[in-house]
Amino acid sequence: MSSPTKKARNNPTEEEYFPSIGKIPFKPDAKPGDTLVFKYYNPSTVIMGKTMEEWLRFSVCFWHTFRGVGLDPFGEATIIRPWDDGSQSLSNAKRRIRAAFEFFSKLGLYMNGAATNSNAHVTAYAGAQLKKGLEIAKRLGAENFVFWGGREGYQSLLNADVKSELDHLAAFFKMAVAFKKKIGFKGVFLIEPKPKEPTRHQYDFDAQTVMAFLHNYALYDEFKLNIEPNHTMLAGHPYEHDVVMASIYGMLGSIDANTGSPDLGWDTDQFPMDVRNTTLVMKAVIEQGGIAPGGLNFDAKVRRESTALEDMFIAHIGAMDTFARGLQNASQLITDGILKKALQQRYKSWSSGIGSKIASGEATLEDCESYIKKHGNPTPDSARQEHFESVLNFYV
Repeated sequence: MSSPTKKARNNPTEEEYFPSIGKIPFKPDAKPGDTLVFKYYNPSTVIMGKTMEEWLRFSVCFWHTFRGVGLDPFGEATIIRPWDDGSQSLSNAKRRIRAAFEFFSKLGLYMNGAATNSNAHVTAYAGAQLKKGLEIAKRLGAENFVFWGGREGYQSLLNADVKSELDHLAAFFKMAVAFKKKIGFKGVFLIEPKPKEPTRHQYDFDAQTVMAFLHNYALYDEFKLNIEPNHTMLAGHPYEHDVVMASIYGMLGSIDANTGSPDLGWDTDQFPMDVRNTTLVMKAVIEQGGIAPGGLNFDAKVRRESTALEDMFIAHIGAMDTFARGLQNASQLITDGILKKALQQRYKSWSSGIGSKIASGEATLEDCESYIKKHGNPTPDSARQEHFESVLNFYV
């Protein structure tokens, strides 16, 4: 990879930052070692009435991709980018933006656009920052606005007034809702669940915790969830768990498409490359009819050992192809209906008799007693987990 010349740093519009890489093509017959082409993702391919581009709605995370330098808790930066001189100057920020938009255009992607502190002064400061953020979001026509509460939690219950902190968090969100309406911002408010790191316990632990919080404080109709599966795994759940839980209650608004290493136990923000995981995520997205105006945002970063410029492209291409395969698999899985039929068979007792009566709220405990006296104890009914897993493996 060539680096910008000194002249290019003074006149960056004259220089390509990725000169050896053109617009990434769709090449389904590519060889396994060809990693700078899409083998599965073709934006115009129609699946179940929508194009891949409409289903997947990919975007790049500027923070990780163009500000990430390979830092981790145990090591210094390993990545040096030719457009970045390491300063906090305006000219350096502009170079990062120019490099980013060259990157977006060559990939064919889009970029969309401290409330629980014991000190009220800090919360007011955060409110002032939020006000400016919402004003900018409105000016840019942002479709979504994500609240990432990475430090909204406690380190010790001994010095934390949890009820007050949750009340203050709700008050902060209500101020945000009021200002959103005042300025006419139409974007969707999203909360991103995160179970730990950096605090010992965070109030937005997982999807169900956040939904319960929103219900409790009468905020349910004002927010949706932005799910990051890496966080879901840190909460002790399977990769797709929070996506499914948010979706079935109509609260899935967007997805930070990344993954982690469960054996490490911290937030590694890796690019998603597991087709099984993406199949189950896209199954939920298809079943809710799409994810717009949200999308699949690659909140991920290359590993600290992946220092070449082309690694940035390869990581995104590989993840996009993995989700494209997941979309294809999920579409076929839903169309064939084998899993759905097996699931309906497992829950068939709820469609009639005492099951239907309990589900509709018409049954009493006396009805349950009468039913058992007449029919006796229930007989074992196999959950057939291995059957379901084998069916999924056929599609993956």
